[in-house]
Amino acid sequence: TRMILINTPHNPSGTVMTKKDLLELEKITSNTDIIVLSDEVYEHMCLTSEPHQSVARFKNLADRSIVVSSFGKTVHTTGWKIGYVAAPASLMAEFRKVHQFLVFTCNTPIQFALAEFLKNKENYLNVKPFYKKKRDHFIHLIKASRFSFEPCTGTYFQLLNYKKISDEKDTDFAVRLTKEFGLASIPLSVFYHEKTDNKLLRFCFAKKDETLERAAEIICKI
Repeated sequence: TRMILINTPHNPSGTVMTKKDLLELEKITSNTDIIVLSDEVYEHMCLTSEPHQSVARFKNLADRSIVVSSFGKTVHTTGWKIGYVAAPASLMAEFRKVHQFLVFTCNTPIQFALAEFLKNKENYLNVKPFYKKKRDHFIHLIKASRFSFEPCTGTYFQLLNYKKISDEKDTDFAVRLTKEFGLASIPLSVFYHEKTDNKLLRFCFAKKDETLERAAEIICKI
């Protein structure tokens, strides 16, 4: 093993890695040359009582890790496509050798806008309660539906299981929901290499309350 890739909070499952998980990762990578690439773009959307557990919090992991994050996710501007990478100097030197041929620069106005935004910590520290409220509102609205679910613990995605409703493949069921009910979702199997079908659909609750309420109304009728 040369590298381990992790993603926490995780898209599409909506789960997070705990402190215990990271300590275990630190343990299994100790005394090795394994590099950890940690995708933490949803770092401010860890919806548990425990704070986001970055590899940067653990000395032995931090020394071998490359952390990738996204301003676009944090400031609700995913179309801006601007993020950052943090790593020890030795790893950053190698990273830049590749990065210089993939990206030239990010446009200046966006950089100035983000610099201004980051001056006030509340702008990003309030992201967690904002999305937690959205999640809680959404799952409250759909609790009487025939879908089963566990509340997500991170990101702005909620998985719903439809085993009690249909035997259709998740891709077919998702298409039918769109055509017949005007309800859009992502079948989870499209994220898998082997297309495993667990009858799960991913829904996004980063929407206006009235949109969530309309979606929940439809979900409860299926």
